Amino acid sequence: MEHMDDPPPYPSGLRLAGRRVVVVGGGQVAQRRLPALLGAGAEVSVVSPRVTPAIEGQVLAGEVTWVERGFADADLDDTWYVIAATDDPVVNEQVTRAAEARRVFCVRSDDGASATAWTPATGRYDGLTLAVLGRREPSRTAAVRDAIVSALHEGTVAPGHRRPSVPGVTLVGGGPGDPELISVAGRKALMEADVVVADRLAPRALLGDLPSTTEVVDVAKLPRGSAARQEEINRLIVERALSGQQVVRFKGGDSFVFGRGFEEIEACRAAGVAVQVIPGLSSPVAVPGLAGIPVTHRSVAHDFTVVSGHVPPGHPDSLVDWDAVSRLRGTLLLMMAVENADAIAESLLASGRDAGTPVAVVCDGSMPGERTILSTLADLGADLDRFGVRPPAIIVVGTVVAVAHPGFYAARVGSSADSPWHA
Repeated sequence: MEHMDDPPPYPSGLRLAGRRVVVVGGGQVAQRRLPALLGAGAEVSVVSPRVTPAIEGQVLAGEVTWVERGFADADLDDTWYVIAATDDPVVNEQVTRAAEARRVFCVRSDDGASATAWTPATGRYDGLTLAVLGRREPSRTAAVRDAIVSALHEGTVAPGHRRPSVPGVTLVGGGPGDPELISVAGRKALMEADVVVADRLAPRALLGDLPSTTEVVDVAKLPRGSAARQEEINRLIVERALSGQQVVRFKGGDSFVFGRGFEEIEACRAAGVAVQVIPGLSSPVAVPGLAGIPVTHRSVAHDFTVVSGHVPPGHPDSLVDWDAVSRLRGTLLLMMAVENADAIAESLLASGRDAGTPVAVVCDGSMPGERTILSTLADLGADLDRFGVRPPAIIVVGTVVAVAHPGFYAARVGSSADSPWHA
């Protein structure tokens, strides 16, 4: 990536843990360099009359030493590495000369040709540190770095070897459905698994990216239909782990939010199987957020409550105190509640909730077919029928809906009840 008349750099990895590093300058460039230096364990001193609030915060936290004045040559005594990051070329040149006299490698933010070291675009993956060097094309080096790291995470580039399989179970929350919304750790666990035990609501597109050697076991739980019993799922993941396999239990949303994940933890622990958890974006918060609806808002809602609606009010198996829920002033987030939405609305209204309480139903959240239907508590059941709403959907009850869609609720006053409300 260098010009033909430039000698290529000699790449080397610096081990800076416990070693003094000096950053001259306290602006945005210095601020961007500090995290990597601190991550490497360096003892960092910032020399500058002024620093950004972010650097000052690191100073107050004891992570960085601040020499609150201009640069002096002696600042580089007993120093292993220096970065000249001021906006004054004269000062940067002084730093360069002082570093050269002390045989200290120096990076310059303003003039790479005068520096004795360059900062590469770096990335990390599975214990590897990847560095791309380019003297005059930082955007290109960063793009190459990003492409390589992304390919490693997605499994389109092999890291050279696969780590030995470690028997055990990992519970991975896949988020609300869009495969882009899984965590990096979750994607990595999927790529390293011997067997993936997947639910219906887990992001299915990710399963097509798995290595051909990965076994996928579908334990789809269809609402009120045929499904693998939880006991059978527990038995399956324990059996596979005890046979020496690395098992990923792959779910939608987060494993511990109505996901029965802790039942699987208990089964693993009882069998002596190593188990870990990788959280996922929880749908009751993530889906309204993707639809532009906040679950809290200043001066409107200071709390939110997530409630399962798969059992209707009044049913002997219901564990929800709907009278207490109706008295809450914050946002109510209903999961698995489409089939019982009418009964839930009636219960809330009977307990004193206002008939005009704004309601949003976000269907197929984060997916290509996502749509939001706006209603009120009084009209919720009829609107769900009118617009053919089917699971999965998150129902948001509260004033935050009107905050997100004020025009719809202003128009609702005095309008026909038959007016369609699609956000």
